[in-house]
Amino acid sequence: MSGLEITRRTFVAALGGAVGGVFEGYGAMLSGAVGDPGRIFVAIQSGNANDIANAIRPLTETLDSATPFIFVALGLAVSFHAGLFNLGADGQFLIGGFGVGIAATLMGPLPPLVVLVGSLAGGALFGAAYGFVPGFLKARTGAHEVITTLMLNSITPAVPTLIFLVLSAVDLGRLGPMSLPEVPLLFDLRAIRVDWGFVVAVLMAPVVSFLLFRTTLGFELRATGQSESAAVASGVNVKRMVLYAMVMSGAVAGLIGMPNLFGVAHSYGSTIQTGIGFVGIAVALLGRNHPVGIAFGALVFAWLTEQSNPLGILAGISPDVILITQGVVVLSVVIAYEIVRRYRQRLEQGAVADALAKTDTAEEARA
Repeated sequence: MSGLEITRRTFVAALGGAVGGVFEGYGAMLSGAVGDPGRIFVAIQSGNANDIANAIRPLTETLDSATPFIFVALGLAVSFHAGLFNLGADGQFLIGGFGVGIAATLMGPLPPLVVLVGSLAGGALFGAAYGFVPGFLKARTGAHEVITTLMLNSITPAVPTLIFLVLSAVDLGRLGPMSLPEVPLLFDLRAIRVDWGFVVAVLMAPVVSFLLFRTTLGFELRATGQSESAAVASGVNVKRMVLYAMVMSGAVAGLIGMPNLFGVAHSYGSTIQTGIGFVGIAVALLGRNHPVGIAFGALVFAWLTEQSNPLGILAGISPDVILITQGVVVLSVVIAYEIVRRYRQRLEQGAVADALAKTDTAEEARA
């Protein structure tokens, strides 16, 4: 056998192995997203609720992971539409979680549904208050929101501690995680972790969409983001819109931790997840700052996040591939948006040039 033939066969074998690895990886990702189809079919045939719950658990885990992404991206979309780059979602989310913890602790003896609603209000109020600070500074002094929100993120962990000190009259023995009462799950099955947080997140999308695209306030917010000078000429109070946008963005971001606090942790302490705010920027970009697109973008990111373990276990692929994939997805979407924008701009410029040419021709004919 010639060396060329050996090289050719080696290349074909390597190519076949690579293609097989790709299909194996995608199979693992599909199985990790919705579960094993065969197992789901057998579970449905058995009619056992727990078997069905276990079979579709990958799907419910994806929905559970998507919940905080929906909240944070919706909050950021409000500020983005107003032309504000809010990087303080992480801080607003932590302070909002603190508000959820305080409200739930104070209302502990009340019925679970009342506790849930009151905790939502507490989280939104605390998040809005934390969003008010950079909004006020931006509107009153012109301080850039990127700087102020990042600075607030840095001092956020100290704020609950200071409030704890005040509430406990400097009694360090009383400091510690706040225990949250149990709130019934949306699906009360052992293997399913989908809770009311997912329902609130899904319902929040049409609320934000209505606010942005069907109200006068939303129009003024978007007008401010498109052109401040044009908004001022139209009678819009730009400073007020800046303040409103940051407050509403903080209020929505303050709800991010609610599903985790009630569904898994049942306490507010030092173990609350961070870094969600920066993921929300990517999700908002992927959804083009539209609530419907954000919901789908959050599901995509949650699905990719949940695939780290299945890829490593079933296909032997490093979890870092997921991070690379998320980056490639966002980069591809941004490039596609820019290409479409430039194409439309060129079409508009061509249409204007044709209209001007026709006008000149008509004037020359009359002359």
